[in-house]
Amino acid sequence: MTGNHQMLALVLFSAFVAVTLGITTWVSRHHQGSAEEFYAGGRLFSPMENGFAIAGDYMSAASFLGISGLIALFGYDGLLYSVGFLVAWLVVLFLVAELVRNCGRFTLADVIAARMRERPVRIAAGTSSVIVSVLYLVAQMVGAGSLVALLLGGTSEAAQSWTVIAVGALMVIYVSLGGMRATTWIQIVKAVLLMGGTIALTVLVLVRFHGDFNQLLRTAAERSGHGDAFLAPGLRYGGDWTSRFDFISLGLALVLGTAGLPHILSRFYTVPTARAARRSVVWSIGLIGGFYLMTIVLGFGAAAIVGPQAVRGSNAAGNTAVPLLALDLGGGADSTGGTVLFAIVAAIAFATILAVVAGITLASSASVAHDLYASLRRPRGKQRSEVAVARTAAVGIGVVAIGLGLLARDLNVAFLVGLAFAVAASANLPVLLYSLFWGGFTTRGAVWSVYGGLVPSLVLVLLSPVVSGSPESLFPGVDFQYFPLQNPGLVSIPLGFLAGWLGTVTSAEDPDEAKHAETEVRSLTGAGAV
Repeated sequence: MTGNHQMLALVLFSAFVAVTLGITTWVSRHHQGSAEEFYAGGRLFSPMENGFAIAGDYMSAASFLGISGLIALFGYDGLLYSVGFLVAWLVVLFLVAELVRNCGRFTLADVIAARMRERPVRIAAGTSSVIVSVLYLVAQMVGAGSLVALLLGGTSEAAQSWTVIAVGALMVIYVSLGGMRATTWIQIVKAVLLMGGTIALTVLVLVRFHGDFNQLLRTAAERSGHGDAFLAPGLRYGGDWTSRFDFISLGLALVLGTAGLPHILSRFYTVPTARAARRSVVWSIGLIGGFYLMTIVLGFGAAAIVGPQAVRGSNAAGNTAVPLLALDLGGGADSTGGTVLFAIVAAIAFATILAVVAGITLASSASVAHDLYASLRRPRGKQRSEVAVARTAAVGIGVVAIGLGLLARDLNVAFLVGLAFAVAASANLPVLLYSLFWGGFTTRGAVWSVYGGLVPSLVLVLLSPVVSGSPESLFPGVDFQYFPLQNPGLVSIPLGFLAGWLGTVTSAEDPDEAKHAETEVRSLTGAGAV
């Protein structure tokens, strides 16, 4: 890439960072002392504002960079991510959003602990939330590294490494100083920028093919080298039974995982009522649905205009398909239009990453402070405020995410997010649904459900081709692959539900019917909700 690309994109990066740091600094001077203000922004956001923030939180680097790259490389099979991410919101809307807002205060553990013994439940749910958040953070770090390495001229490992470190440092600053209010406004700004950039690119792709989507698909199939197979199922997930089960596993993880993501659940606490939470989801579905429809155009557009070989040559996982598409649509590498459009898209993608990591870090630091610290601290020990602990936790989580991001920098970001969704669907979703809908659910069942989904999902990932046993693995030089699927959801999600049921039926304690009745009334009516 030329010096013009670098300079213009760096100026745009700097402008976004300056604006968001300004928001963070301004917010940090206003009402950041209370836990409610830090975790939930004072519950003052409107449904539209929260809907834009949810969309900004959800449309991550995996969506903008990873999905388009997978469609550009694998055609039809890459669509699974777009469909899965979108359909997942129906689960959130109908089963989770309103009930979670009525039952909880700041975190997932609040919902579960409402009718259980608090300490073991909070430790289990807090641990799970932090692990899911760190896995999700790693994907954003990898996306940032790929993007800036392309900007600075190829696959510079030093550029990727320093980018990962810079993103980690910025996310710690956003969360530590600004809390939920600053994070929300950063996500709103980012959602507007991302939708604007995606609409512009989609229009340019369709104009290139004179509005003929069939011609776009035919050209993509011809340039792919696979012909009509590019537009049919099976290019990535076809063939043997392992690939087909991987397809099912990934689909389950994507559709069920969203309802268990801590940073998405925490957004429902930033609005004043359950009705506002439900309306927030409706706003977000509209924005997210439009966005994912456009990623289909961008993915096939990258295949037709840039070509899968060029995409793979720039980044083997396909993470740079959209910036390369923008470069071509603007007039090519040596043109002013190409330079400007490439720089704008790169800056929007970088803004996307910063906004998402801020939301995830806030949710995970809230779990550490509100759930783990509150449960594990010694009764006579020195008491520190939850907000102070959360700010300290943000630093620790940032360091861990940076280390893992450096390790996993060659994997596709959408694929990495698929793993985070699988862990969320295995560990968080079963216990959440049981707590909301099963009157006989017990504390043992809750704890078993979390660990019964969390441990198998992590172990299966460690024993999968993702970590070892193939040239694309994290550790290609060793082989301790014993689980054939890349995504563990097909096995670990049923195990989470099974463990919760087994823990409950073998429990000696009697479920507290009065607490369940109280929780049920609160979840359905909002009476007594915070």
